[in-house]
Amino acid sequence: MDISYIINELGEDREQYFNAIVPPIMQTSNFAFRKVDELRKAFADEYSTYLYSRGKNPTVDILCKKLAAMDGAEDCLVFNSGAAAIFAAVLANVKSGDHIISVNKPYTWAQKMFNVILPRFGVTTTYVDGTSIENFERAIFPNTSVIYLETPNSWDFAIQDLKAIAELAKAENIVTICDNSFCTPLYQRPIDYGIDLTLQSATKYIGGHSDAVAGVLCGSKPMIEKIFNSEYMNIGSGISPFNAWLLIRGLRTLPMRLEHITKTTWKVIDYLKQHSKVEAIVFPFDENFPQYELAKQQMSGACGLLSFYIKADNIDEVERFCESLQHIVMAVSWGGHESLIIPKCAGMRRERFNAENKDHRMMRLYVGLEEADYLIKDLEQAFDKM
Repeated sequence: MDISYIINELGEDREQYFNAIVPPIMQTSNFAFRKVDELRKAFADEYSTYLYSRGKNPTVDILCKKLAAMDGAEDCLVFNSGAAAIFAAVLANVKSGDHIISVNKPYTWAQKMFNVILPRFGVTTTYVDGTSIENFERAIFPNTSVIYLETPNSWDFAIQDLKAIAELAKAENIVTICDNSFCTPLYQRPIDYGIDLTLQSATKYIGGHSDAVAGVLCGSKPMIEKIFNSEYMNIGSGISPFNAWLLIRGLRTLPMRLEHITKTTWKVIDYLKQHSKVEAIVFPFDENFPQYELAKQQMSGACGLLSFYIKADNIDEVERFCESLQHIVMAVSWGGHESLIIPKCAGMRRERFNAENKDHRMMRLYVGLEEADYLIKDLEQAFDKM
């Protein structure tokens, strides 16, 4: 299906809303029925109709159709955060006594679920280095029900071989879930490689304007219907119609935003690689990246998010660099219009900083929609003030 058709037309039945070019926001909590039998059918199958906007809503449905098509999936659910999408996807596929295999250092709230919440119900998790298929093979137990992936990771960009892992999991009757937030469906489609459920933080590139929080979960129709009728409805974690409308707006410009960000990212990378105060950069499409070949094989692009190791003798120099930036904002997330930076040492107490540990000198930089020269000048003046 053509991406231009998906973004601009799919799901938009304009004749139903006065031929308006932009779909309306159906900001309603519930829907009316004329016949008792129609209401009865809605009670019996809320997945297939509009009853109450905690479940299905027309504005949200337009967004779901577009996102499912982009992912090459049969169906989609949109949640009020990426964390909610992760929680529902995992919870729907485990029971008491089950075992999960997860890549090392997944997203914070995925790890919190694995370490704190699920153990209360007898569900255990084994973390593995996901760069080797053998590590997954060794970690499988008879009670393993889920393999959780995040490729690339959002700090060191470790990549998993999606095709090999999907084949292994299917042979063992294990459900695979992949966080695809780094790439978006434009640059990687895990379902094409056999992954069961793919998710992403729509807060990032899909929204694109840093004004809406959301999560996307795509998969087969039976799997999505199963999650809708249980975890999605019970937790009450659906997105609001207004935020769904914002994400539809964000989709309109997604390809051109990614294209511009990609071009700018490479200029910033070239600058950083030549700077005397940068030890190394980490980026999946850089030829020095350890998994460069695999990245090129299963990703059609990479943009925006990169890491680099700054040369610093103490934490004061690291903090001075970050605090001297005038246009690059110190904040979490990525994918919006604004460039962002996070020093990894912000996640530890100052007294634990060790300059000999390069991870303590790690910076994660997101390149936004600003021009390359504008960002490079900002980086340059901050390096000068270290």
